[in-house]
Amino acid sequence: MALVQSTVQNKLLKSLSSADFDLLAPDLEYVAFSLRDQIEAPDKPIDSALFIEDGIASIVAKSPDGGDIEVGLVGVDGMTATTLVLGGASSPLSVYIQLAGSGHRIARDKLLAAIAQSSTLRGVFLLYIQTLIIQAATTALINGQANARTRLARWLLMVHDRTSGHELYLTHEFMAVMLGMRRPWVTETLHSLEGEGHIHSTRGKVTMINRAGLMAEANGFYGVAEREYQNLLGIAISR
Repeated sequence: MALVQSTVQNKLLKSLSSADFDLLAPDLEYVAFSLRDQIEAPDKPIDSALFIEDGIASIVAKSPDGGDIEVGLVGVDGMTATTLVLGGASSPLSVYIQLAGSGHRIARDKLLAAIAQSSTLRGVFLLYIQTLIIQAATTALINGQANARTRLARWLLMVHDRTSGHELYLTHEFMAVMLGMRRPWVTETLHSLEGEGHIHSTRGKVTMINRAGLMAEANGFYGVAEREYQNLLGIAISR
């Protein structure tokens, strides 16, 4: 039975016209994924796209010495495999799961066939890609100009936006890798944010308590990409 649009949580799928959604629905397959599952491998053919219902995928770049840093986040707001929408077949970036969850997967050929049938479907996907570009640009800006406290506050807000509930199951080690920070900095900064009453941090879990406080800590770096998402797609991503 084809997926019904009113039942989906993915905001990109919900933003589609009913006709465009119906082009995808028969070929959307429900899948569950676990922490660190690899969705896309660098320079390998991308065989499917994933519309996330719950959980987070990280778009990750690798430095020449082998270190990883996150350059984009995808959750309930969007999709993976944007390279396919742009006409490519692979990417030098990797995509893997940082918060376990579920979503709807569609094979590469089925996705491309749907896009070929509808310029409006392609148009919505291109607008989503624009929001990813702004997200990545803001990440580059904050990584170059802000301290660890500001960077972590923005990142926690972004993860919170893309998940349900207020508990984020994240280890200090994983946050350090995603943010390109040393683990002791992450631990120290989490304790500092906890001391201000913004979060509660335990081993492997961060509980969001005061979003307004975290937004103040983000010093204006949070909100640009979120406004772009709402302006272009007509749906709020920020909680």
